Amino acid sequence: MRKFRFAAVVAVPVVLLSYPSVVPFVGDIFPRGSAQLKALWAVMGIAALAVLAYSGNQFFTGAWQGLRHRSANMHTLIAIGTGAAWLYSGAALLLPALFPTADMVDVYYDVAVVVTALVVLGMAMEVKARGKTSEAIEKLIALAPKTARVLRGGQEIEVPVEQVVVDDVVVVRPGAKVPVDGIVLEGASAVDESMITGESMPVGKSPGDEVIGATMNTTGSLRFRATKVGADTALATIVRMVGDAQASKVPIQRIVDVVAGYFTPAVVIASILGFVLWYDFGPTPAFAYATIVAVTTLIIACPCALGMATPMALTTGTGLAATHGILIRSGDALQAAKRLDTIVLDKTGTITVGKPAVTDIVPAEGVDKDTVLSLAAAAERDSEHPLAGAILDSAAERGVTRIGVSDFEAVPGHGIRVSFGSRPIRVGKRAFLEAAGIDPGALDDAAARLADDGKTPVYVAIGERAAGVIAIADPVKPDSAASIAALRKLGLQVVMITGDNRRTADAIARTVGIDRVVAEVLPQDKAHEVRKLQLEGRSVAMVGDGINDAPALAQADVGFAIGTGTDVAIEASDVTLISGSLRGVVSAVEISRATMRNVYQNLFGAFVYNGVGLPIALGILYPFIGLLLSPILAALAMSFSSVTVVSNANRLKRFRLQEVSA
Repeated sequence: MRKFRFAAVVAVPVVLLSYPSVVPFVGDIFPRGSAQLKALWAVMGIAALAVLAYSGNQFFTGAWQGLRHRSANMHTLIAIGTGAAWLYSGAALLLPALFPTADMVDVYYDVAVVVTALVVLGMAMEVKARGKTSEAIEKLIALAPKTARVLRGGQEIEVPVEQVVVDDVVVVRPGAKVPVDGIVLEGASAVDESMITGESMPVGKSPGDEVIGATMNTTGSLRFRATKVGADTALATIVRMVGDAQASKVPIQRIVDVVAGYFTPAVVIASILGFVLWYDFGPTPAFAYATIVAVTTLIIACPCALGMATPMALTTGTGLAATHGILIRSGDALQAAKRLDTIVLDKTGTITVGKPAVTDIVPAEGVDKDTVLSLAAAAERDSEHPLAGAILDSAAERGVTRIGVSDFEAVPGHGIRVSFGSRPIRVGKRAFLEAAGIDPGALDDAAARLADDGKTPVYVAIGERAAGVIAIADPVKPDSAASIAALRKLGLQVVMITGDNRRTADAIARTVGIDRVVAEVLPQDKAHEVRKLQLEGRSVAMVGDGINDAPALAQADVGFAIGTGTDVAIEASDVTLISGSLRGVVSAVEISRATMRNVYQNLFGAFVYNGVGLPIALGILYPFIGLLLSPILAALAMSFSSVTVVSNANRLKRFRLQEVSA
């Protein structure tokens, strides 16, 4: 802006003094051919040179660097255009005898000064708008707290966050930000993770839960052990990934770069041909007209808008995705996500929570649910079976009192037997109860119905009587069904892939609305199944969270890793969903489509601008309506086209994602 202000201040008198026949009294003071006019031209020439040297120096250094590398760029066109206007004016001042007629002896210092001022103003506006597109990274960086309270030597001290080391015990009070990533040791609270994950509701935290640096602790006090600090924290990783994505190029941008590489030399050639044609066939003064055409052509064809069309949209799109908890690794992934027509979802940890839980309790006649759960929890207290944890967690959540038992005996593959006083408690398969002479027939219909829904029925008996059946399953995430419906609304086919048995897989698929299921797939074969879909001509995305999903994530056209999953899966993916919700897949596809639509709009506008502007600059309208474009108007149009592209890219910030409710 300082460069623009300097050029603008110089431009005002230069423009006024360049048209003595228009501005009152100037023509009388500086008559044509007089020594006074030549002195005025000399002062204007020095002032214009100062503008080119200070306000326009980047154009000439950029053009020189391009020339050294045998390439041409936008700076080449501006430098040649403004430089030609200044040199022509200098020749008219110092060597008027070179010109065929007296009418040709005129100066165009106003062109050099005003064009420089307008282009620099356009660049300033572009830089300001470009800064807005990078606000996402700036906001993320601003989230990081500056200090942390840690326990050292038995005392709580405040230190700069950079001095926190792994295994430090960190204290977070209500209303304070979590300084680094860690595992909760003591306390209970709700943490607002919306700035990182995009999830609006605070998440409850208790001992054993993970906390993410830069999130806001709301209610209780927490003590946690630092696990990731500095550049390893989730926030630092997000900032790094967003920056890498914004610095990358989408495939279409590589094509644009090639086109721009040929476009600039072509414009220079067109400018020279325009000069020759106007000099040979144009009206008098032919030399002056030819010079104006050549300079105007160079300026209006500056490929600024063409060069910015894709990076501006890409920067804004990846920043928008980051604010919704979606990390897009590269421009290639962003463009590929736009072409997707098939989404493959891993079941465990992606569609489902990934942890067994009690879903149903069906008591026998005369028995209540809490009694059934209490008996099962008492028996499972010392069990290491994966389903035991689900029963114990459910009992704790419901506040069920566990009775005291003895004589624990596990029968592998069948169940558990314990003693409650003189009566045995049995928990396990139907056959386990039958072997003890217990008839669970009254519960068979309920057990069959639960099994059809993909749940595992666990029978419970006390003494010689069946007390009830407990269903355990990996529950579906609250928003999975709505997210899958939203994906289908976007025109995508959704496929579920799992190593689970067909019965369980079909039950889950029915629950969430998936028609195509690939079940009983070995981990190493998931990538093969993705490849089979690609051979059908489909553009495939894979969504997973486990180590066994990594090959499939790498094989897919776009790999989506659930952010709550393993580091291996995240590293193998193209897109990371920090929140672990399938809503992120919907949002990522929508943002990709909106971003690429914005890219195509920008490129279309840039090509139309050049396609229309070049012929007008070359004078195609002059024989018909007497219109010949001024270099100053050309500079204004060129700056306007750049600002238009940037403004259109910034529209992406107001893009509204479709609502996906749990």
